Amino acid sequence: MPDPRTRSLRPVPHGDTRVEFHTIHGYRRAYRIAGSGPAVLLIHGIGDSSAAWIDLIPHLAEKYTVIAPDLLGHGRSDKPRADYSVAAYANGMHDLLAVLGIDTATIVGHSLGGAVAMQFAYQYPQKVDRLVLVSTSGVTKDIHALLRVTSVPLVSQSLRLLGLPGAKLATGMVGSALARLRRTALLPDALGDTSDLLRMLGGTTDPTAFLAFLKTLRAVVDWRGQAITLLDRCYLNEHIPVQIIWGAKDSVFPVSHAYLAHTAMPGSRVEIFNRTGHYPFLDDPVKFLGVVEEFLAATEPARFEHESWRAALAYGSVAAEPATALAVVDAVGDAERSAT
Repeated sequence: MPDPRTRSLRPVPHGDTRVEFHTIHGYRRAYRIAGSGPAVLLIHGIGDSSAAWIDLIPHLAEKYTVIAPDLLGHGRSDKPRADYSVAAYANGMHDLLAVLGIDTATIVGHSLGGAVAMQFAYQYPQKVDRLVLVSTSGVTKDIHALLRVTSVPLVSQSLRLLGLPGAKLATGMVGSALARLRRTALLPDALGDTSDLLRMLGGTTDPTAFLAFLKTLRAVVDWRGQAITLLDRCYLNEHIPVQIIWGAKDSVFPVSHAYLAHTAMPGSRVEIFNRTGHYPFLDDPVKFLGVVEEFLAATEPARFEHESWRAALAYGSVAAEPATALAVVDAVGDAERSAT
């Protein structure tokens, strides 16, 4: 997991954040939980874990019940030979909240977690208070070349060499060198997140974790780019307050995705972090926390009305504006539609 690189949050004790486990459908799921009040669910990205949110959890827990799970196949959760699709992850989040007795929550998702959040809102709209989409996947096919290449079977098999002695150290050294170049502004924006991706790949050396990572990646990415889009059903989120957060220097998913998602969801908010890449909550955690807290305070939880949702499903359009509709159609044409 990448380390914070610019501003630091004021110190807050982590002692009240607990790591707990629940076995659901025979698989052990790990999650961090803290605080009390309305629920906020934090969903990490591919190759990460709930530790990505560790410094933010205590701050949010001052007013909210914060739940940050390790997705199945990640962190301390089990890593079975299982379904790692976006829809399956959304089901897993639903089941975890049900076990915890939580009826509704604000869903915050980063990268893959953002796609899971949007899929959750589609499958369980009555359970979503708000959505916060952070550098989310599932917009158009554009994605960092390293992830496209990694999805190719022959290449991904060669990545098993990362488990050999010295390989992880070498990958870490390359990643650290790229990180230093980024801090000096000598690294092109197109390569700005490469160091983080290398750390992620270098840290996934356990065979079961590596296989889970590959299954997760191939569920959403192939050699052409992202293989799914969730833009075709964004219009169903009209009743849900949505905050989009993106780094202007994101080289995993370009910032143009933020604007397309914003126009595809009328009424959504968008905040661009001009100095950050794919991890705005790590690159500038002070600003990130401020944006999220202001959004939570300024908006009311969604009120789900079944008849309005049914009418939108029956008669709604993928986008109200012709230009946005064309962009959405192009995105859908380049990708498979989101699972179920």
